[in-house]
Amino acid sequence: MHNRMRRLAAGLLLVGATVSPAPVTVGAQVLDDPAVGTPGLGDPYYPDDGNSGYRVEHYDLTLGYDPPNRQLTGTARLSAIAAQPLRAFDLDFSGPEVHAVAVNGRPALFERTGAHKLAVTPLLPLLPGLPFTIVVDYAGQATDTPDSGWTVSADGGAFAAGEPHSAATWYPLNDTPLDKATFEVRVTVPQEWEVVSNGLRTRDVSDGARRTVEWRLRDPVAGYLTTVAIDHFDFLEQRRADGTPLFSAFAPQAVSRRELEKRLPEVLDFLETLYGPYPFEAGGGIYVDTDLQFSLETQTRPIYAPWSDLNTVVHENTHQWWGDSMSVRQWSDICLNECFASYTADYLWPERKEGKDVDAMYRETVDKNRADPDFWSVPLQNPGAGKEFTVVYTRGPLFLHALRHLLGDAVFFPAVSRFVQAHRYGNAAMPEFRAYLQTLTSMDLREFLAAWLDETTPPPDGDLFPGTLSLG
Repeated sequence: MHNRMRRLAAGLLLVGATVSPAPVTVGAQVLDDPAVGTPGLGDPYYPDDGNSGYRVEHYDLTLGYDPPNRQLTGTARLSAIAAQPLRAFDLDFSGPEVHAVAVNGRPALFERTGAHKLAVTPLLPLLPGLPFTIVVDYAGQATDTPDSGWTVSADGGAFAAGEPHSAATWYPLNDTPLDKATFEVRVTVPQEWEVVSNGLRTRDVSDGARRTVEWRLRDPVAGYLTTVAIDHFDFLEQRRADGTPLFSAFAPQAVSRRELEKRLPEVLDFLETLYGPYPFEAGGGIYVDTDLQFSLETQTRPIYAPWSDLNTVVHENTHQWWGDSMSVRQWSDICLNECFASYTADYLWPERKEGKDVDAMYRETVDKNRADPDFWSVPLQNPGAGKEFTVVYTRGPLFLHALRHLLGDAVFFPAVSRFVQAHRYGNAAMPEFRAYLQTLTSMDLREFLAAWLDETTPPPDGDLFPGTLSLG
């Protein structure tokens, strides 16, 4: 995420809701039943997100949207595997009214609970290790939830964007980065509207007054990184030298960004020199003209706010490695996403593509903020719920630049590339990254890492200005 408020030294606050599934609850107390999938997968910031009883392998969505009246109809088919015996479980969903739920083709009991839970009781219990299907039919007026999910566009269309949540506003899912799955969506809209989503467009057909467009993402994706956008788009199609198709869309008031997006092949080529091969089969961007407060790294095709610039394009596409292909284990690990995206866009691109003296920029930034207690008041690792999207943008690049000077370029760059490639299509955590860094050197890194990542005061001079940074 590249946050407009980041530029104003503010953060984006998104909070999770505390919920409990029915009919296997007593108040907010989940019954101790080994055949009930427990709500939540243990994330300390958002403990109710997701469900422990199953994992999803594939989402297949069939949607219809009528922009004039904001009516959204959907059939979500989830292909899942039970992680335990299951007589009940829940999904994350805060979208329109649910009309029916089926499990393995049989009608299931269901109930909406809390802010974002759909509790499901199958007719027959599910056995551990076996695949099963969930089909949810829903319909109603889509709620406008700007900055946290389904968002109505300026001219009446819509798109989905938000972090750490957004998907639950338009389809039911296991909403946790720990449960990544493949994804496809087909959307029927009035003929004059266009539809863009993640991955490759596999179908675009018209039938009278209606158009149906299908998109497919064959690599696993976390829920908040999925999107759909409906608007009167103008398109730009490019192709990288290796053949990777780049498909970008521009809402009516965003067509001026075409020249900016033409630099996407150059950006991806640059990022490959840092972090290894581009991890997906397609790329591009979606440029909206709504007053969105952030741009977001939706997988293969970031969503860009109207104020986006080249720095934003570099930032969001760095996330295709740091955040999308390799995702966090918990939201306390957010530095793995934002620290690297910010460092790449704010330091590495200016240094290597524009000839900027980033050492001087680093020293100037440290000198400017060294005596400001607010600048250091939130730790980079485990910043706290609601504070994830704050200091990672400002102190994150400083930390990585200091780490780079401590280790030296010959160690730093190959090491971070190996780390992100080793977690391709999976998850990683900050403690794991710290342990990995220590394997790269005989130096004891514990005090350096603690000073930068755990403390809420400026690091000592030796850690602020390691290596040649001390020569300025």
